Amino acid sequence: MKQLVQCELCPRNCILDENQKGECRIRINIGGKLYTVTYGHPCSIHVDPVEKKPLYHFLPATPILSLATVGCNLHCKNCQNWEISQAEPYQYETEFIEPAEIANLAIQYKCPSVAYTYTEPLAYYEYTYDCCKVVVEKGLKNVLVTAGYINEEPYKQLLQFVHAANIDLKSFSDEFYRTVCDGTLKPVLKTLELTKKAGVELEVTNLVIPTLNDKDEDIQKLSNWIVVNLGKDTPLHFSQFYPQYKMTHLPPTPLETLVKARQIAQNEGLQFVYIGNIIHREGSNTYCPSCKTLLIERYGFNVLTNNIVDGSCPKCGTKIYGTWK
Repeated sequence: MKQLVQCELCPRNCILDENQKGECRIRINIGGKLYTVTYGHPCSIHVDPVEKKPLYHFLPATPILSLATVGCNLHCKNCQNWEISQAEPYQYETEFIEPAEIANLAIQYKCPSVAYTYTEPLAYYEYTYDCCKVVVEKGLKNVLVTAGYINEEPYKQLLQFVHAANIDLKSFSDEFYRTVCDGTLKPVLKTLELTKKAGVELEVTNLVIPTLNDKDEDIQKLSNWIVVNLGKDTPLHFSQFYPQYKMTHLPPTPLETLVKARQIAQNEGLQFVYIGNIIHREGSNTYCPSCKTLLIERYGFNVLTNNIVDGSCPKCGTKIYGTWK
């Protein structure tokens, strides 16, 4: 007799018949039990600069071990990693790497932190959770790079082992989430609030897509929500869209659009607003929100100077949000 299984990990709450997979492609009902079939089988492992995540307020200029398995519970038409996020597990030949070995690799390559990134670490939740736990036991830190599409209870359980996160807030429009991402907005907002409340160093990324979420009012609403609900010290990254996957018909985001978005966000009260996926010197640097002293100068993913002392501005003593050592 076949047994239905309901996955309660993300807001989709997929009800799966035997041998049926969820929307993420990797969680499957096998014999009446739910399995994550990519557990222990990362399809990608690299050492990146932490600035590439992007994280600008977390251990600047350090390397971070970055990994992913295939799979994602969203289906964004603009996904830059669609070859792995929208893939089937059988399409990639992988070797089994247990969580303890992930921590050992980070130590071997002198990485003080590990990032679960590239696809969706909340879809391969069990592997992310077990790796995070071992990484903490080894004295290292964990980073989530995620779209934040998860139910509240499993996310709370994971957060106890997480030190920093960059969460995509793709738009402040539920219609955008439904038509572009095949998801909804409200759960992502809840994830953002839970992350900040847990004391995790949180940064937010908004990919600005021409004609879809680039209007001044779109940027204003998104920025205002962050100020009110996450705090004005929450770093926000506006990233340049580049034609990918099912959105090759749209042009790249003009630099002037990103510069204007940064100005709108600053006018709404956000203290740390950055421009990403394109070189823009001022939009890459960190300035003291009080005295405007240049604190961290960057070029691309490279840190040229870091003047922060004990987490504070060396000139006026203002505490700067982040994890600096």
